[in-house]
Amino acid sequence: MTDIREIFTDEVVTRAIVHDVELPYGAGTMALVTLDNGFDHTKPSTFGPAGLTSLNEALDAIAGRTDLAAVGVVGKPFIFAVGADLKGAALISERDQALRIGRLGHDVFRRLGELDVPSFAFVNGAAMGGGLEVALHCTYRTISSGVPAVALPECFLGLVPGWGGTQLLPRLIGPAAAIKLIVENPLAQNRTIKGRDAYALGIADAMFEPADFLEESLRWAARVLRGEVTVSRADHTGDDWSKAVADARFLVDMKLHGASPAPYRALDLIELARTASRDEGFAAEDEALADLLMGDELRAGLYSFDLVQRRAKKPAGAPDAALARKVTKVGVVGAGLMASQMALLFARRLEVPVVLTDLDAARLDKGVGYVHAEVDKLLGRGRISADQANRLKALVTGSLTKDAFADADFVIEAVFEDMKVKKKVFAEVEEVVSAGCVLATNTSSLSVTEMAAGLRHPERVVGFHFFNPVAVMPLLEIVRGVETDNATLATAFAVGRSLKKSSVLVKDAPAFVVNRLLTRFMGEVIGAVDEGTPLEVADHALDGLGLPMTPFALLQLVGPAVALHVAETMHGAFPSRYGVSENLARLVAAGKPGVYAPDFSLDPEAVAFFSGGTSPSTAEEVRLRALRALAEEIRIMLDEGVVSAPQDIDLCMILGAGWPFHLGGVTPYLDRTGIAEPRFLPAGVASVPA
Repeated sequence: MTDIREIFTDEVVTRAIVHDVELPYGAGTMALVTLDNGFDHTKPSTFGPAGLTSLNEALDAIAGRTDLAAVGVVGKPFIFAVGADLKGAALISERDQALRIGRLGHDVFRRLGELDVPSFAFVNGAAMGGGLEVALHCTYRTISSGVPAVALPECFLGLVPGWGGTQLLPRLIGPAAAIKLIVENPLAQNRTIKGRDAYALGIADAMFEPADFLEESLRWAARVLRGEVTVSRADHTGDDWSKAVADARFLVDMKLHGASPAPYRALDLIELARTASRDEGFAAEDEALADLLMGDELRAGLYSFDLVQRRAKKPAGAPDAALARKVTKVGVVGAGLMASQMALLFARRLEVPVVLTDLDAARLDKGVGYVHAEVDKLLGRGRISADQANRLKALVTGSLTKDAFADADFVIEAVFEDMKVKKKVFAEVEEVVSAGCVLATNTSSLSVTEMAAGLRHPERVVGFHFFNPVAVMPLLEIVRGVETDNATLATAFAVGRSLKKSSVLVKDAPAFVVNRLLTRFMGEVIGAVDEGTPLEVADHALDGLGLPMTPFALLQLVGPAVALHVAETMHGAFPSRYGVSENLARLVAAGKPGVYAPDFSLDPEAVAFFSGGTSPSTAEEVRLRALRALAEEIRIMLDEGVVSAPQDIDLCMILGAGWPFHLGGVTPYLDRTGIAEPRFLPAGVASVPA
């Protein structure tokens, strides 16, 4: 039988280092266990078999002592622990191996809650996955108000919390709140909560400020041991567990349509926690973890995770960062919704003056007013202080003339998607800005090279394509025109990093990556409807993928007029592959916002625009048609050098189009299903993180 330590190499081992601490107020001696992998906070502590063994050995030594009043667990500075070391997980080849890793974690962690003395988790930094489960096994928990991330992200990767999370958390904070952390947050772009939120939920029993967190936690622990502080917790046995699980299952169905098993297994385990003994619940977690560790979803999730954690941080083809120019002021041409969102983001992240321009005072006032209103919302939610709010409002101003850009280092246009309009804007801006000012365009489909043609300095024009909503969507497509120089490109990437976006370098090609693929994909579905496939059949043909929305729901979000404009642009570039739907054009001419009514039911009047075809397809035929078109277009894009590798297309689709994380990127999915022939990626690339 293979030793699991031979599979999980534990390249960086988290050690459990024990020190005795004399508690204040004469409360006795605490054995304080520090979880530390020997690196700073940029390499968080994780648990593989060697790390679990180190903690187990520390607990062996502690368990034999009779002089202790308590045991404490704390992490290295800024990090408590962030879960299992998953590098070896994709190498597991036998279910028994997967079962043993689950049991090992349970066997070690549960000891913290079964000692002869109380145990205290002092959550001083990020606590995620198995790290949070360590804390849950302890008798008591304190947390720092400065903790940036608390989460159980396993469902995001195609797993479940397998070391106690699904059993302990619902009993501690109730099923509904536990479901939010275990299922809903991971499926919402792997959302995390902060230390204050965790305390408010009841995950921690006390909260202290970061500066003296450990000292105050030890004082609090001493008072608990002396009986001066009593910890009371809510009784959740009366909660309606079945309703909470049923409601969550409905939401998961709406989002995934059964495409990923992990959230469903997690909900089963949470429901089991209401009545199961600790042994029964932990055994069920072991079985679920073993099943999921053997599934494709984990390997796919690890591939996606590797893309967003590594490749996104070192963009392929980006020039030397030392070439980047300093940006001390930003100009935004246009004051519409997208432009206003950008202005707020630039002000918040770069903390430099941002000036908007537009054609008249009414539009300008509306744009600046939007920014100020959003700042007030941030203040009202406690996201920023009053001083920060005042500073942000002062940074964002408006001007009716482009002379205000004279001292700007970075000017971005967000005007109507028309080449003549954009060329005119850049010509006017070039007349007033310095020779070193970067001119960026937020175009979603037009040629950056053509936009720069005719300027005195075309080398300083770059595509800087945001996705809507600007503050939420993490992707930036940075587009290099034929003349764009390295200094301009380096500045664009530096600004993208400062905005906390993941940037991908893209060749100047029609619609770049995301919009090109989405337009082809949607065009095939709309084409099937034009031919006579019932709209509802075509719209739900790809539900099994677990996409964030159906094609016609996406059409409604984007807006039929915008979708038609992009389709026409792509048809002009590639007429044999991109069609223009006459039915969609009729829908736009009628002023319809889409095919759905406000209550999300189909609007019969809008649907009628797509009737009349005589060659209907089945749902399966529509699915294959759309996926084969994606495979063809990706192959062509790679041949054209639109991006440097298939991984960049995967990254763009995950971050810019919401391609499901559990599918592991569009190219490995097409490989895995046999639709891509030949494969996009070498065998195994999407199975093991690079």
